[in-house]
Amino acid sequence: MSAIESAVRDRLIHTLRDHHEEIAQNWVRLQIDQEVMVSGIGEDELRREAGQLLSALLAGLESDMAAGRLAAEHTEVRDTITELSLRRARAGATPTATSLAVLSLKEVMLEILQRSTQNARELFEAAVVINRLLDTAGVLSFDTYVASREEIISRQSRQLMELSTPVVRLWRHVLAVPLIGTLDTDRTQVVMESLLQAIQADEAQVAIIDITGVATVDTSVAQHLMQTVAAVRLMGADCVISGIRPPIAQTIAQLGLDLSAITTKATLADALAEAIKITGQARIPTGETVGR
Repeated sequence: MSAIESAVRDRLIHTLRDHHEEIAQNWVRLQIDQEVMVSGIGEDELRREAGQLLSALLAGLESDMAAGRLAAEHTEVRDTITELSLRRARAGATPTATSLAVLSLKEVMLEILQRSTQNARELFEAAVVINRLLDTAGVLSFDTYVASREEIISRQSRQLMELSTPVVRLWRHVLAVPLIGTLDTDRTQVVMESLLQAIQADEAQVAIIDITGVATVDTSVAQHLMQTVAAVRLMGADCVISGIRPPIAQTIAQLGLDLSAITTKATLADALAEAIKITGQARIPTGETVGR
């Protein structure tokens, strides 16, 4: 660290200590004026965030770490910015508004520094250090926001896939999975996990995979189905595929796909009859109801 940068950091440290409340107040007021407040984040919350961030920046500047590395590598600074971004994400703020809120702290700090020195060189060096510090902080807040939103979207997407592929008990020891829409790798994994867990829990002997609602069957879809069938068989259960409509049967034949090792039926009713035959049940056991 150069002598000039060291002197600038000392001035910034004294500024943050001596004007902590004023900087926090001005930063909160600037955010309100710029309308970066969102539902769920009130003025009191902004004040608390300001106090935490300024304390973290002070701790970072008091360390020997370069200003440009503080946001990414200084534990207190990084954690404070990350938590701020996550709160804003949960409250519904945009990533741009979140990063701009952090970057707006530059204006507040430079304004107060100008009152304490008229030395143009010193002000320039101070601006360089502040830019290095808060630019990386703004980037971190943006990245954190985006990552958290992606995680939420991914979790919601998985939950929707689970809801769209329910495992239904049709008969004693007979389960069914009605598939609708497109069957891709991610959805196949969800189907497989849900079906295998249900087989274990219900001690199922037969699993019916109904593809009546699947629009098209290509090589990829067939491979996904065969993987699911193989997994079901490893669990000790038989597997029947139903819903083989004429267009799908034609497509499978044209693609040259070999499904001879898999029991297939045209309708779910046919598949259920086959499942009852496999399990050796002629009627509903006393005290039980179909679908329960």
